[in-house]
Amino acid sequence: MINDIKKDCDVRMHKSIDSLKHELSKIRTGRAHVSILDHVTVDYYGSQVPLSQVAKLAVEDARSLSVVPWEKEMVSKIEKAIMTSDLGLNPATSGMTIRVPMPPLTEERRRELGKVVRTEGENAKVAVRNIRRDANNDLKNLLKDKTISEDEERRGQEMVQKLTDACVAEIDKIVADKEKELLEV
Repeated sequence: MINDIKKDCDVRMHKSIDSLKHELSKIRTGRAHVSILDHVTVDYYGSQVPLSQVAKLAVEDARSLSVVPWEKEMVSKIEKAIMTSDLGLNPATSGMTIRVPMPPLTEERRRELGKVVRTEGENAKVAVRNIRRDANNDLKNLLKDKTISEDEERRGQEMVQKLTDACVAEIDKIVADKEKELLEV
């Protein structure tokens, strides 16, 4: 039973870390990356679909992306969707290819993004601590039901705490790496 709680706790904590990585991948650094356009949606015959489903996305060089639509009539819709997104990008069209240059980040914007990164990291830590609390409550309930002894409960809590400490350390490392990446010029 304790192993089941530990395994569930481990899986949920690592899902929180994966979620943090996914959120941080959306935060733009100085380099061009196709994941920046992940949340951009385009009107495709009356329904909103992700940009990656109506066009081929590629990194041209360190500072620009290329978007090649599957259908010619989608060029203007894709261009409009990129312009109206909250990314602050200005695409340039030449024939069927849409080039999206990435403007360099200002020092002020880098600091703002650093704060966003730290906030995301803190949210991930809160999620991990909530999972620890749930696991400890499960252990206390097992003790109350007299399914496990006090020693087993204490050992279970120590295992959960070690897991929590490891996950928090991993979150700190991910946040530090992203902040370092943001401050590179």
